[in-house]
Amino acid sequence: MRLIADSGSTKTDWCLIHEGMEMARVDTQGINPFFQTDAQIEGIVRDELLTRIRQDADRVGHVSFYGAGIRPEMAPRVSAVLARVFEQAEVHVESDLLGAARALFQREPGIACILGTGSNSGLYDGSRVVRNTPPMGFILGDEGSGATMGKLFAGALCKGLMPEGLLEEYLQWSQQTVADIIQRVYRSPLPNRYLASMSVFIHQHIDIPQVRDLVVDNFRMFFRRNVAPYGSTLPVRAIGSIAYFFQEQLREAALLEHFTLDRIERTPMSGLVMFESAKARPFSAADEFSS
Repeated sequence: MRLIADSGSTKTDWCLIHEGMEMARVDTQGINPFFQTDAQIEGIVRDELLTRIRQDADRVGHVSFYGAGIRPEMAPRVSAVLARVFEQAEVHVESDLLGAARALFQREPGIACILGTGSNSGLYDGSRVVRNTPPMGFILGDEGSGATMGKLFAGALCKGLMPEGLLEEYLQWSQQTVADIIQRVYRSPLPNRYLASMSVFIHQHIDIPQVRDLVVDNFRMFFRRNVAPYGSTLPVRAIGSIAYFFQEQLREAALLEHFTLDRIERTPMSGLVMFESAKARPFSAADEFSS
């Protein structure tokens, strides 16, 4: 059996597959080695995952973990934790960007983009991510993300750059004051998640021209500052909740910036199941003649 994980800081999606068939899907809290100790990560895996796949846990022979915060120096930590839990398994730990690229392109080259609370992109050669524009977080970057979208929207609202009455409508909808917005952004933890939460209200009001223009401009900035530096004409594909729910505006921005955006997915798991299943299939002479 093969166990696949797609992990962010908030939530981890796990999928257990056997001979290409999905046997179980489990959600646990997120795993990010930048913010959690080895003991905390192991606790999540044992307490939230193993208790729900206990009858199959000893049959797991391969673990593929794709996660946020997985940089080269962090991968061995997570790998060691997973190896302690799944003692009989071969463990591979990779970044969420490589997971997105494999899910979107399988073994074909292209430019993979993640647009969720944060944003990221990479030039994929069909095997590895060979170039990556650093996202830099929502203060210095993360163009196209939900956090940057919220930052731009909150600023425009409070500066009177949105239609009359929209600020009052947002404050009533969110049960906040302008002072609360400032408090949440500058003095509370996880301001990126808070700003990204504004995307729900933004989506509800996307028919307002000023709101739509702000969203499209945010995506155009993503293509100009993150994708254009690759200097590639390869197809662009995107994954993530912001990409999925704002896909009309994302496609419009791609066209305006002269990129071909031919696929958008909400999550990478289905593509990762396909990739990992193909990787597990034994090679035969027929494969050589069909390639």
